Amino acid sequence: MKKYNFNAGPSILPREVIENTAKQILDFNGIGLSLAEISHRSKDFQPVIDEATALIKELLNVPEGYSVLFLGGGASLEFCMIPCNFLKKKAAYLNTGVWSKKAIKEAKHFGEVVEVASSADDNYTFIPKGWTCPDDVDYLHITTNNTIYGTELREEPNVNVPLIGDMSSDIFSRPVDVAKYDCIYAGAQKNLSMAGVTLVIVKNDALGKVEREIPTMLNYQTHVDKGSMFNTPPVVPIYTCLETLRWIKKNGGVEEMDRRAHERAELLYAEIDRNKLFRGTVAKEDRSLMNICFVMNDEYKELEKAFFDFATSKGMVGIKGHRSVGGFRASCYNAMSVEGVKALVQCMQEFEAQN
Repeated sequence: MKKYNFNAGPSILPREVIENTAKQILDFNGIGLSLAEISHRSKDFQPVIDEATALIKELLNVPEGYSVLFLGGGASLEFCMIPCNFLKKKAAYLNTGVWSKKAIKEAKHFGEVVEVASSADDNYTFIPKGWTCPDDVDYLHITTNNTIYGTELREEPNVNVPLIGDMSSDIFSRPVDVAKYDCIYAGAQKNLSMAGVTLVIVKNDALGKVEREIPTMLNYQTHVDKGSMFNTPPVVPIYTCLETLRWIKKNGGVEEMDRRAHERAELLYAEIDRNKLFRGTVAKEDRSLMNICFVMNDEYKELEKAFFDFATSKGMVGIKGHRSVGGFRASCYNAMSVEGVKALVQCMQEFEAQN
């Protein structure tokens, strides 16, 4: 039975990316050593960093004056590194979910935090509208996609302050105007690689502005100066990142990833809206293309476990919703095929026919 991986993260990777990484773990480029055991400073590995960096800049049209970093610690460490490097007195945050809330908590260690808007009172079922950002803040932080609640901000807000984006779960799924940001960061285990590496794209001129002394490992400048080699980087996840970037380019770049994301999401949301058993949990205008959340309609609530078991028996993996929302979550990252979404839709239709 074919399985379809809808896990929210770590999540689906293109099959060829997995296979190519596996080959290099056995014998890296024919040198007789595993990718997992070579030196990160060797002449064999440096081309991996160089090509991955070049592809990131090409695929996202990164302007001159930005550095690409491969770091550890996940987005959770970036919640601390961002204010440590950029918050001088006051920063603004848009609160759209658990991860932005965690980022706000860390920022408060470094200065005043203004929450410009929040959808917490409605369990983060929408992206706040009509808010304003103070002009006297050091930056505005946004979380572009909210994996737990299934909302997505697909256009940059029009503000007069530096913008910082956590794009952990939708980077490389659509074009991004990088020039609008001082910093973009993303844990790789959604659209880019296996868990273990964090991508950071940082504007060089934005660094070195705070007066505080920044611990060496938390200072972006440290990693810019050393080309992500200040300490041992996560070698295998970086290589997997390279393979994924090659796959994205070969398959039409972020423009094609965007088209596919819309195709997948439109198929699944149409079935959610049509099927008598289910309903979406998010305001339609704010529905994520990456994490599609839905629950049983109230009159069919008792069928939730039965549907989960039925879908699992048909090869649907990882569709259980986060405990904060309940129900179901189908994560449709770049590597998810339209075939996989159609298979889930068929499950929903078969289960409806049975009930």
